[in-house]
Amino acid sequence: MKSLVMKFGGSSIASPERIKNVIKIIEDTSKNHNCRAVVVSAFQHITDQLITMALNAEKGDDDYVLLLQEIEKRHLNVIRELIPVGGQSSVIASVKLMLNDLEDVLQGIHLVKELTTRTLDFIQSFGERLSALIISHALNEYNVNSEYLDCRWLIKTNDSFGAAEVLNDATIKNIQDHFKKHTAVQLTTGFIASTVNNETSTLGRGGSDYTVALLGSALDVDEIEIWTDVDGVMSADPRMVKKAFSMAEVTYEEAMEMSHFGAKVIHPPTIQPAMSKGIPIHIRNTFNPDFKGTKISKSGGDKKYAIKGLSSIDNVSLLGIQGSGLVGLEGVAQRIFGALAHGKINVILITQASSEYSMSIAVLPKYAQKAKQLIDDELRYEIQNQRIKPVFVENNLCILAIVGENMRQTPGISGKVFQALGKNGVNISAIAQGSSELNISVVLSSKDEKKALMSIHDAFFLSGRKTLNLFLAGIGLIGSSLLGQIKKQHSYLNDELMLDLRIIGLADSKKMHFDMNGFDLSNWKEQFEKSVEASDIDKFTKTIKEMNLSNSIFIDCTANETVAETYENLLKNSISVATPNKKANSGAYDKFLGLKQTAIKNNVKFHYETNVGAGLPVIRTIQDFVSSGDNIYKIEGVLSGTLSYLFNSFDGKIPFSQMVMEAQKKGYTEPDPREDLNGMDVARKLLILAREAGFPLELKDIEIENLLPPKYYEAETVEEFFKMLPDHDSWFEERRKSAAEKGSALRYVAHLENGKAQTALMEVGPDHPCHSLQSTDNLVMVNSRNYNERPFVVIGPGAGPYVTSSGVLADIIRIAY
Repeated sequence: MKSLVMKFGGSSIASPERIKNVIKIIEDTSKNHNCRAVVVSAFQHITDQLITMALNAEKGDDDYVLLLQEIEKRHLNVIRELIPVGGQSSVIASVKLMLNDLEDVLQGIHLVKELTTRTLDFIQSFGERLSALIISHALNEYNVNSEYLDCRWLIKTNDSFGAAEVLNDATIKNIQDHFKKHTAVQLTTGFIASTVNNETSTLGRGGSDYTVALLGSALDVDEIEIWTDVDGVMSADPRMVKKAFSMAEVTYEEAMEMSHFGAKVIHPPTIQPAMSKGIPIHIRNTFNPDFKGTKISKSGGDKKYAIKGLSSIDNVSLLGIQGSGLVGLEGVAQRIFGALAHGKINVILITQASSEYSMSIAVLPKYAQKAKQLIDDELRYEIQNQRIKPVFVENNLCILAIVGENMRQTPGISGKVFQALGKNGVNISAIAQGSSELNISVVLSSKDEKKALMSIHDAFFLSGRKTLNLFLAGIGLIGSSLLGQIKKQHSYLNDELMLDLRIIGLADSKKMHFDMNGFDLSNWKEQFEKSVEASDIDKFTKTIKEMNLSNSIFIDCTANETVAETYENLLKNSISVATPNKKANSGAYDKFLGLKQTAIKNNVKFHYETNVGAGLPVIRTIQDFVSSGDNIYKIEGVLSGTLSYLFNSFDGKIPFSQMVMEAQKKGYTEPDPREDLNGMDVARKLLILAREAGFPLELKDIEIENLLPPKYYEAETVEEFFKMLPDHDSWFEERRKSAAEKGSALRYVAHLENGKAQTALMEVGPDHPCHSLQSTDNLVMVNSRNYNERPFVVIGPGAGPYVTSSGVLADIIRIAY
């Protein structure tokens, strides 16, 4: 029969209902295994309340009495819930006696207004003593033969109160002697111990884990079980990384590295006693007892992943020491760390450049200024002689650790880490890697902690799967169609392209809404309609930046110039942009170049294929021509799906004004069709193509034919405009008849040749490629050095929300890669 010891943390015994669940786990375990001891922490939050009481008493604050009454009430309520009436009196009496002792100590502190670390340890001991006593009696009521054990009489320490060091030989002997005489399950206090003079000491926060490890090691059990509130050792903090998962197995060394750098599931001192005996530690979830959890052992299980986990310390300060005096100066490191040790300052991380010119040391922020002063004092001679600069302190940093024994055999791990961080605009302040190659640690800004964890987790654990966090402005025809396509393509994107597209933010002209878990695309409209936050593009983009999510993409499906003005700021913050909105790229030429350069500088993407030709590969094709060294000298074609539809369909059977109304209903026009009929849309598209081809044109350089007289733009509303439009039908009909009489057709054509650009309504004959266009077709002909005699031609639908949103989705996918 397997022998084991168990430990349950404070969250596992936070309420009577949870304690009943723990008792059931102990009862089931005891039927099949030899359960030697069960270690329990204080009830959840009790230790914090005990410390608060002590501090209040020290300040002379009478509120400590009220808190003591709350603690008494909570423990008595647990007794009444767990133990039948007939067995309550003795337990209640024991609890009251303990609390009387606690009250006496607190009263003494209140009178003398002094709280020593020794006294504080004694006060903190009451949490575990009370919980273990009550649960021991409750276990006996459930027919589990148990005894209450106060571990202060077994675990001996030095007198470093607050975080005492265990005296191993005496402790092991005490444990072994006690358990030889006691065969019942020992319901044991965690966290607390005593000195050789029998003064109460504590093992530091998380000391209950250490207690169970000491018991397991001394008793040489087959397994140590630590029951907590998560499913084992996670690949990352699930509060930071939603897709974090439980690792089936890790090694002792991996667990120690992860726990040192912030993984809260197990505390660093716990590992050593178990490792010395080769006893596996099993991390289990009290609230999911059927889940296997994580096994911590020597072997560490399979080699599926190159790394085993990510952890972080979310608040550190970095001390920087620089100067030529560090180069070749013997003993300088010893002096620096000796000074810190003398000041009892723990160093979390150390890096030094191979040139020896600079050194970085990470410490907790509360020690930063003291550490700076100690080093400045130690190196004052070198500083005075300007051989070393005064120590500088950088705050608001965190340390992220990438841990795994398999890193030793896997090349390119560091490159993969830095690539994931670089793609998301995460700057690194310092890097450290141990000689064991078990851990790569990076220091970075605290604001980037979550983004960095998510980026690296995706890179290593999701088999190349990447999460894209999307923020969409404009949920009209194109935006709504895009959301529908993402929903429809979900399986393909997820299974074939390994992409998880999450819609985090939506905005239209009236309101906006964010959902950190991602909108449910089956009912996003209902979810969005519940929003009460007024739309504000500056606030929308500010929130995107503050969220600081990895792989963030801003999608602009508006035609709004104000929205387009946000691109530069977003790109500077490592947020990619995909948009069919032409306003940014058809503005000032310097701004056009600036956006592209900003994207490159910040290692993000700025994609706008749908600026011209909806989903047709026009812009990308021209970019490929230019980047391969081809020389483009002529571009010609029909660039407006709206005008293409109107003139392809205009046969005189119905008035032109009626055709415009039908086109608007089908979603082929802008909300205000005058924006199509004035030729400006085509001019903007031609301008963008010209710029991509290498011509530094401005919008004013393009000769534009407007299809409407000025009075039509004076109409205040679209409805009023449509009432006026029939007055111009005769002009369109005359132009149509004139063309038809010559065997030609009307087409609104854009033309660029040798840097000169124009847009105009032209009559094209049957031999012209634009003559045979249908519906919303766009056509672009490119003449270049390589395509001289015969042009390169792209033709296809160039209007409609579906083809445009398809092009936007294609841009999003390209951003991912």
